[in-house]
Amino acid sequence: MVNIVKHISYWRNGAEEDWEVAKQLIESDKIRHGLFFLHMALEKILKARICRSINDVAPRLHNLVRLAELSGIIFEQKQIDLLAEMNPFNIEGRYPEVWGAVPSRKEADMLKQRTKELFEWLKNQL
Repeated sequence: MVNIVKHISYWRNGAEEDWEVAKQLIESDKIRHGLFFLHMALEKILKARICRSINDVAPRLHNLVRLAELSGIIFEQKQIDLLAEMNPFNIEGRYPEVWGAVPSRKEADMLKQRTKELFEWLKNQL
């Protein structure tokens, strides 16, 4: 039998830790890595919500838009747009052969701020 409370806690705690790592990496100009961890924070908080919503283990997916669809939450279009914008950073963090241009520090800070708002909102959905 699956302990859903334990799974939710695992994903939430991991999301919080990845959020902190993302901030530190961006602040130290490790932009590509910081954006990868921003993606991970969103992915994990969505998986926590999915566990709560379906009362089962979260799927092994990394696509934030798909995870949002499975979460049972009604999102605004601007939130879905941000999730879609963050998706490539998961791939770029894992597969260096598809790296594009690294966003500037200013662009990364703007993404971090937008992600923070969504991340906090998602935590409140738990």
